[in-house]
Amino acid sequence: MSIKVKKIGLLTSGGDAPGMNAAIRAVVRSALTRGLQVEGIDSGYLGLVEGNFRALDSKAVGGILQKGGTILGSSRFPKFNQSTFQQQALKNLKARHIDALIVIGGNGSQAGADTLSRLGFPVLGLASTIDNDLVGSDITIGADTALNVILESIDRLKVTASSHRRAIVVEVMGRDCGYLALMAGLASGAEAILIPEQEESFEEILSSIKKAYASGKNNALIVVAEGSKHSAQKLREELAPYQADLGFKVRFTILGHVQRGGVPTLFDRVLASRLGAKALELLSEGKHGLLVGLQGKEILATPLAEVQGKQKPLNLELLRLCEILV
Repeated sequence: MSIKVKKIGLLTSGGDAPGMNAAIRAVVRSALTRGLQVEGIDSGYLGLVEGNFRALDSKAVGGILQKGGTILGSSRFPKFNQSTFQQQALKNLKARHIDALIVIGGNGSQAGADTLSRLGFPVLGLASTIDNDLVGSDITIGADTALNVILESIDRLKVTASSHRRAIVVEVMGRDCGYLALMAGLASGAEAILIPEQEESFEEILSSIKKAYASGKNNALIVVAEGSKHSAQKLREELAPYQADLGFKVRFTILGHVQRGGVPTLFDRVLASRLGAKALELLSEGKHGLLVGLQGKEILATPLAEVQGKQKPLNLELLRLCEILV
């Protein structure tokens, strides 16, 4: 369906991701170059339902390229799956004379985008989540920065672990996706990586720690995805009776939301800028109902209907590579 666009709505939704601001900047400035207006919507879908709109001009997005988080704020609003709230959102968009909406976010955010698209409103999504579990983009806005924060944190923890001959268990984010744990574990030389996609037994975890000690290593590292059945808290309880037999004393760290708070890397700034600019290009061609993402070296679009309800599979060959290199 071809559309004539004069004004665009823009929101960020779900978990914040470093690079969201770069995407906001790219959308706004690309729109202004085409003579279009942009209205930002504060607090994601909640703000869309409540009518929290504000005009965004070039000055409003100045100086935000290097900032983490999102100047538009974000929220999780599960009630948006109810028709009453969807209709209120459409009513608010119409009242503000907005012709198309751009949604920056992950799986839940793009589910909302798909819903509005099915209801007939022109929507484009930009792939943004540190979890990197979104179908339609090889890597999503924020994932690179989160990985660099994780890696720096692990490197620091390994310094003190080596000094005291400790084993360290580090839990990273990712919900039900083990991408962050897998990549960080590979890059930091972890003895074991615990992910929901391929769970290890408790006996295998014990063996990994004992083997590291027996081989003369001065530390052992276990990287755990928060969605694994062996969370850091669970492992603390499970390992307690075996502490005397492990060789290493074990310490536990849950990195938590520090992973979202990094200054966006060069990669995330460039990716976000490219996705934002591509979204405006697609709208100018009358295309919508799509998720904009990186596939190979190109910025391409995938129908939102093909993204909804799916999780991008992990490359488990990398897990086997970790086992070879440990």
